[in-house]
Amino acid sequence: MQSITIKGSERESVGKKSTKALRNAGKVPCVIYGGDQPVHFEADEFAFKNLVYTPNAYTAVIDLGEKGKVKAVMQDIQFHPVTDAILHVDFYQLFEDKPVTMRIPVRLEGNSPGVRNGGRLLFRRRKLTIKALPDNLPDFFNVDISKLKIGGNITVAELMNEKFTILHPESNVVVQVKASRTSVDTADEDEDEEGEEGAEVAETAAEE
Repeated sequence: MQSITIKGSERESVGKKSTKALRNAGKVPCVIYGGDQPVHFEADEFAFKNLVYTPNAYTAVIDLGEKGKVKAVMQDIQFHPVTDAILHVDFYQLFEDKPVTMRIPVRLEGNSPGVRNGGRLLFRRRKLTIKALPDNLPDFFNVDISKLKIGGNITVAELMNEKFTILHPESNVVVQVKASRTSVDTADEDEDEEGEEGAEVAETAAEE
């Protein structure tokens, strides 16, 4: 999985007054959990642009200068209810031998024949929560819909992999194509044509 570097500095004070002063200065108070002790640090709000405002999933490398670098994933983020400014970010430190839980985006590829015939494409799960070792975290799920006909679907079970565990029931639908009033089921049409042709053959045989 790709990583984004965030430059920050460890916080000496974590009280309400210092937190308010940080936010007024355009900085975001953050905490990294998962290690021996929580690590409190601050970073410019702009530094989170590529991590937060993107549909992709990334890990973060927190560069704390002389304190070293910490690899982590974003676990929670709080926004101001009016301005949407970032108020606080929680991270979870990554270790090579410890599984981590993370939401991974789903990408659809290909053209569905069901949609071309007038069906409605329903994208049920745009992200899937998985548990895996850091090295096994995928950037995204690629879901091929090029064979998805009307009435068809793709479930979690079809995306299972030995490298990670998907934390959703296997029967959960990720994407499906439903019939609409204008849709045409080509499979049914083929069956009807074959049925009519078979009836004609039978009638001809009977007349002979």
